[in-house]
Amino acid sequence: MLGNSEMLMEQNPEYIRACYDAVAVEYADRFSEELAHKPLDCQLLRRFAKSVAGRGCVYDLGCGPGQTTAFLHDCGVTVYGVDISPQLLQQARQRHPASTFIEGDMLALPVADASATGLVAFYAIVHFTLAQLRQAFSEMYRVLSAGGHLLLAFHMGEQTVHVEEFLGKAITLDFVFFTPATITEELSRRGFEELECIERAPYPDVEYPSRRAYLFAQKARKRGISEREVYLDDGRDS
Repeated sequence: MLGNSEMLMEQNPEYIRACYDAVAVEYADRFSEELAHKPLDCQLLRRFAKSVAGRGCVYDLGCGPGQTTAFLHDCGVTVYGVDISPQLLQQARQRHPASTFIEGDMLALPVADASATGLVAFYAIVHFTLAQLRQAFSEMYRVLSAGGHLLLAFHMGEQTVHVEEFLGKAITLDFVFFTPATITEELSRRGFEELECIERAPYPDVEYPSRRAYLFAQKARKRGISEREVYLDDGRDS
């Protein structure tokens, strides 16, 4: 287990895509029904759904096999699942044929500027360096309309968990944890406001034993600087 300040292995989008393509069936089998065992996740997703339903398009980023996308769809949300892995998307389409899924990278979202009413990203930032996290947040800000809603879930901590085996296959990955303070600061710097963070302990025998954080935010309705300035990384140390 490493600290976030230590060097991470190279995890570019092409590498992450290949890793998840290789374990798509195993990943879907393990996680497709996870929301049935996570009552707080469901409660917060319903709260998010009430804020965006009937108002426009919502994108579930890093949707994997589609369980969060399908949950929001059942709540009456016009939602599109987005994932980098074509094989995971195939699993999502097979398991949730009523939902719509598209291939896309969180670092370069295939979504027009200011066109999204809401974004959800449940545990989807876990492979990002701080520089990639900033790029992803800038992309989220870009595609959200003014006043658009964001719900972000992530593993809390300051460590990186390095594995050489993933879901029974010889796959090397780093899983990066972030503190709520870091996430809040980075979102605020990119123009998000109305930030609210909710924390919980892990559900025993259900999931990896890490504390979880859920952060609600909105894209600012008015800014004193241009949106182009917000989209671009400010050049601080990454």
